Amino acid sequence: MDDAYAGEVLDLVEQIPPGRAMTYGLVAEVLVDRARAAGRPARGGPRQVGQVMAAGLRDVPWWRVVDASGRPPARHLARALAHLRDEGTPLTGDGTRVALRAGVWFPEA
Repeated sequence: MDDAYAGEVLDLVEQIPPGRAMTYGLVAEVLVDRARAAGRPARGGPRQVGQVMAAGLRDVPWWRVVDASGRPPARHLARALAHLRDEGTPLTGDGTRVALRAGVWFPEA
């Protein structure tokens, strides 16, 4: 894992405000856009973002990063959903996923 890329992932995740969420893919897309804008080669995708998050390199609000369907990591589902509920993140009717249309966060350009 590239330390610089890991740092970029974690820096972005730290910016996600309470009550909002991003998908692994969206995190990757934002970082690709930023790299291209800076004239750097694009790198990483959703899997690489997941690897960075799973490594636990830094204390970040990991529960705010979900899969494309809005589900938090299965291994930490109960903890993640508790955090998301506490923050007022919009959830689906069954309470098991983030309602992404209402809760997705996009960083400012």
